[in-house]
Amino acid sequence: MAMRSAARAVARGTMASAQRGAPAAGHSDVSAAIVAPLRVLPRHRQMSDSPGSSSGDDNTWVHKLWSFIRSPKQGAPGETTRSLSSSSGTGAASSGGAGSSASGGGVTSTGGIMVSNGHSSSHPQVLVVPLDRLPLLPGIHLKVTLYDERLVAEIVEMKQRGQAYVGAFLKRARDADGNFTHKAKTAAAATAVTDDDDVNTGVGDTLKQDGEAVNWDPSDDMYDIGTFAQVQSIVRPRIGDIDRDEEKDSSGEDSSGSGVTLLLLGHRRLKKTHTVRSDPMVVRVEHLKDPKGAGGDDVLKATVNEVIATMRELLKINPLAKDTLMYYAQSVNDFQNPATVADLAASMASTTAEREEMQEILETLDVASGLIEASLLLLKKEVELAKLQATIKGRVEEKISGDQRRYMLLEQRKFINKELGETRDDKTMLVERFVEKFKPFKDGAPAQIERVITEELQKLAGLEASSSEFNVTRNYLDWLTSIPWGHSSQERLDIVEASKVLDADHYGLDDVKERILEFIAVGQLRGSTQGKIITLVGPPGTGKTSIGQSIARALDRKFFRFSVGGLSDVAEIKGHRRTYVGAMPGKLVQCLKSTGVINPVVLIDEVDKLGRGYQGDPASALLELLDPEQNGAFLDHYLDVPVDLSKVLFVCTANVLDTIPAPLLDRMEVVRLSGYIADEKRNIARKYLEKSAKERSGVGEAESSITDPAMTALIEHYCREAGVRNLQKHLEKIYRKVALKLAKSKGPEAAVKVGQAARAAVVAAKKTLEAKEENAKKVAEDALKLPSLLKQKIPSLPPDVFDVGAAQQKSIDAAEEEVATARAALAAAEEGVVAAASATAAEDAIVIDSGADLVDYVGQPPFQTDRIYDHTPPGVVTGLAWTSMGGSTLYIECTSIVQHGEDRKGGTLKTTGQLGDVMKESTAIAHTYARAFLHTTDPGNHYFDDTALHVHVPAGATPKDGPSAGCTMITAMVSLAMGKPVRPNLAMTGEVTLTGIVMPIGGVKEKVIAARRSGVTTILFPRGNKTDYEELSDDIKQGLEVHFVSTYEEVYKHALNWE
Repeated sequence: MAMRSAARAVARGTMASAQRGAPAAGHSDVSAAIVAPLRVLPRHRQMSDSPGSSSGDDNTWVHKLWSFIRSPKQGAPGETTRSLSSSSGTGAASSGGAGSSASGGGVTSTGGIMVSNGHSSSHPQVLVVPLDRLPLLPGIHLKVTLYDERLVAEIVEMKQRGQAYVGAFLKRARDADGNFTHKAKTAAAATAVTDDDDVNTGVGDTLKQDGEAVNWDPSDDMYDIGTFAQVQSIVRPRIGDIDRDEEKDSSGEDSSGSGVTLLLLGHRRLKKTHTVRSDPMVVRVEHLKDPKGAGGDDVLKATVNEVIATMRELLKINPLAKDTLMYYAQSVNDFQNPATVADLAASMASTTAEREEMQEILETLDVASGLIEASLLLLKKEVELAKLQATIKGRVEEKISGDQRRYMLLEQRKFINKELGETRDDKTMLVERFVEKFKPFKDGAPAQIERVITEELQKLAGLEASSSEFNVTRNYLDWLTSIPWGHSSQERLDIVEASKVLDADHYGLDDVKERILEFIAVGQLRGSTQGKIITLVGPPGTGKTSIGQSIARALDRKFFRFSVGGLSDVAEIKGHRRTYVGAMPGKLVQCLKSTGVINPVVLIDEVDKLGRGYQGDPASALLELLDPEQNGAFLDHYLDVPVDLSKVLFVCTANVLDTIPAPLLDRMEVVRLSGYIADEKRNIARKYLEKSAKERSGVGEAESSITDPAMTALIEHYCREAGVRNLQKHLEKIYRKVALKLAKSKGPEAAVKVGQAARAAVVAAKKTLEAKEENAKKVAEDALKLPSLLKQKIPSLPPDVFDVGAAQQKSIDAAEEEVATARAALAAAEEGVVAAASATAAEDAIVIDSGADLVDYVGQPPFQTDRIYDHTPPGVVTGLAWTSMGGSTLYIECTSIVQHGEDRKGGTLKTTGQLGDVMKESTAIAHTYARAFLHTTDPGNHYFDDTALHVHVPAGATPKDGPSAGCTMITAMVSLAMGKPVRPNLAMTGEVTLTGIVMPIGGVKEKVIAARRSGVTTILFPRGNKTDYEELSDDIKQGLEVHFVSTYEEVYKHALNWE
């Protein structure tokens, strides 16, 4: 009732003012004057983001504005004055507010915007408008968007009756869980309200805290201090006419889905006491007096002047702040009151201020206690931010203007060159660059290549630079002119030197080394070399990849490696079609471009692991590449011209040959790399791996060592695989632990002494040596280029013409001398590292011995022994098997199945041990032959007729297949039937037919190595493998007694009838 009475009083006051002749202003005119410039304001912003007028000088505008707002008021209090705006607001001539008399003591706005609102007792309770982002300060305009239709309806109803006044309160912040950061108040119940029409009984919720009932006020979700605000306009965004919005709201039509925007003007501070109604919320308030300061305080005056000076500075930097100042000047225009100045300053700094800081400004009621200083601090922050923004803007504009200036100068230069006839556009320069790039290879390029390049250059000259075809042609020419057509590096056809290089890098591998020396010998006799396809097949860790690098060093050729393991795209080999975006040539063309020669050593790694996908079959693409009869004119899809790869030495690596397609394998020259025996591993470890492990770990040569028994134990019990990669890992593990011990004993100062300087000198010396060697090679090639060209073009010239001249020889000698100097510098740098390491070497060397000492470094051994039986019982025979990791021993166990009752079945056979199909067939063949052989040898023995057999091959988790265990299975069955164990330390291998013939097998070297590792002293091999065994080195055959058999009767003689 009190609110309705207040609204009716506002209406009566407005009518009275109109009757006295005061200038009337329509509601829509006021809305247009106030809302129009604020429609672009962001939500809950107190400062307009729309730029002000930029015409004229900013300083002049600021000076005029401040001259206006600092001038004395034109009218006395209670009189209406003209504003900067041409329109006047609703109630501009009213001297009384809602519920007040005409002579009320309200403040009259200079712009007719702030309407007198009467005494504070006229509004003991207000309708609450919640604010989300920032609080509303007195004298400041704020745009608020509401979505609560009930709240909007009540505000519209008040607006239609006259002036609408609300209380604007800022919501409290929420924490990460979405809860309010404040705690529920436990104050006593709200004070009773006498007006029953405005009181909602039971508004608060009853809570339990510490066993007592407390009342919780719903308004506690908002701060206690808010602002008494005037609703100046109501705007619905989807309808432009505000009057029609209000008519639509009053008619009750639905407008859900689009928020209603209110334009609020703050009058004075409020303090809510308790909630009267919750939906929409109405609270009882206490109107607070405006903050006042001591009038004669000089410090306060100086602070106010500083605030005003800072405002002027902000207006010069950020013209956007002028909107807030102009609206304030229209509504209040009181720059003598420190409190109003503080509120204005805080509102102008709202872009950088936090909500808590603004709320603190609102809650401060004493100017002298910090209100003006807090506002000044926020304003200073805003100025600094505006300065930083201006600086960034200046840098960006300066860069843009600099780029524009450069562009204009370049265009002017092009025009001047064109007028002078000196035009060389980008296309011309690009064509000249391609011509220069192709010039060193032009003499060796085929005629077809020259024709294609010439056509493409002409095509490029006629294309526009902006067309897509231009880029395709440019990239195509870039690749065509980058390939070293006919340019090959000078090879080292010296057998002795090549042998030294190969021996220095690898121990053993005699088959591979011999094949490379044969290749060099053929080239030495012919005077030139041709490409070959060599495939190295062997277990992992046997040095297949590293031997390729050694081959390149031995031949003094460039080296290129790429892996085809898992490759499923033919384009990686043959290249893409040029029509595709991002098309590129294949790996071989990329190899020629990167190496710069047509005779590199190309290592194709993991050729047995080629994939196959929807992009094609790479194995089929390799058929042309690895065919000596076809790769002389290899056709890449991207280049689409033949490329000569006949001088490339291809080295392929594989672990097995089974997965390589037969047509591709037919084009390869296979060289097998079997596993290393213990003696070979020991030598490799001592000569190569141990030194490398010490160097990588930073351990000095004399600071630690591994004894021979420890090395033997490491090889036999930890690293039994065919290769030496696992041995290298274990040595590195040992010396890392040694390095930890040494580092603890030496302390951190050792790192400074050895340090980066000495090692950096080595790195620099290596780079210098590589550069000098490359330069010397280039000088030698250039010196020989002219004589070789003359010999090719005019072979009839005298022989002395083809000799290298004195000047060229002098250049070659100088380049070689520089190489020698660089090598000496590298040796000196390496000696410096050794000297630095020796200076910090430990006095007592760490020695790793076998037994517990070795276990401390590498743990317990995973392999104790390959032998399951010290003495094999009847029915158990040791066989030999080949695996991709090398060779291993294989036990064949045969025993009888115990049967009871009269339904016993004899002559049956059961197999276990995850045997493959081929091995199961060998078991069946062995069972059949063993029954026949026993009947012939011992006619009275009917063991197989009366007994069911079970054959098992440990270990059961390992798949096994192959025919080479035939003679081993027959011997196990016969041994069981006769009750005789086989000869001690005997192993055998060989496929047996149904007639007892022993067939040859493969993997002789791997099986011999496995036999020696297991302590076998006697081996039975098929006679067809005698030549394979004789090719083995003497150190592998040492200590073995080998017998070659052709029938099973011979096997029986050596295995069971050996006594």
